[in-house]
Amino acid sequence: MGLFIAVAFVVAGCGSSGGPGGGTAPGGQTGTAEAPSGEGDGSGSGGEGAGEPALLKRLKEQGYVTVGLANEKPYAYQEADGTLTGEAIEVARAVFSELGVPEIRGQIVEFSSLIPGLKAKRFDVVTAGMFITPKRAEEVVFADPEYRIGEALAVAKGNPKNLRSYEDIAADPSLKVAVMSGAVEIDYLKAAGVRKEQIVQVQDQPQAVKALETGRVDAITMTGPSLQAMLESAGSDKIERVEDFKQPVVDGKEVYGYGAAAFRKEDADLAKRYSEKLHELEQSGKLLELLRPFGFTEAELPNGMTADAVLKEAAK
Repeated sequence: MGLFIAVAFVVAGCGSSGGPGGGTAPGGQTGTAEAPSGEGDGSGSGGEGAGEPALLKRLKEQGYVTVGLANEKPYAYQEADGTLTGEAIEVARAVFSELGVPEIRGQIVEFSSLIPGLKAKRFDVVTAGMFITPKRAEEVVFADPEYRIGEALAVAKGNPKNLRSYEDIAADPSLKVAVMSGAVEIDYLKAAGVRKEQIVQVQDQPQAVKALETGRVDAITMTGPSLQAMLESAGSDKIERVEDFKQPVVDGKEVYGYGAAAFRKEDADLAKRYSEKLHELEQSGKLLELLRPFGFTEAELPNGMTADAVLKEAAK
């Protein structure tokens, strides 16, 4: 199941967001997270048909939802003062507020523990900017995507190994690349021919930065906004982003990731309600307002894309 970091937060139900684009972080205080609603009692729809999802009903009654997040900028992370923020948490706050759930309580866990933790009912939903993939969809139900982004690469200052693609890494077996544990980039690297022994999995962004600064790895890869936020947070003069990085190609197509909230299979009805409210936010322009402070632009909007469409495209 994976080890969970014993950290829990209470996130306030309103406020503006901070992140790579500036702004003020939402108010929030550190607290002890209670067991999420539905733990041990079967949180699915329970045969309620077209009525209100059972889990949503419980969340509204108790006044909060417990979400699982990874400490990864700009998606979901802890500020120095203990406040929990990020693109995913701000979107989740807005959507759940529209659904009648005023408060979000978050548990930060390792990325690789998010799906196991969700299935074990450690939390009610995962809101960590997780990419929609067929493999993950075997275990969870995704809401429709809240953004679309590409990959990025960071290297030592001056790019001494002249790395501009995953294929460049694959071409030299002596090179190593750091990747967040359980991240989709692992599959992208393998598809480009990068060997298993070249991939160094790390638990968080600070570990990745340290590995590159100390020469343990020759590169770091993650999504563009995440890597940019990591570099700005680290403030290191030893590493830099590869500006002319070539997007990975899998099965003849350039790879772009679609990030979304993930729900347990039995809570597919709530995922549908969540998606409906998310589309309303995009149509009103509110979604872009939520994303922009974290380095996202209009180019990263999902443009009405659905989780089903992402999975169908991936299956081609």
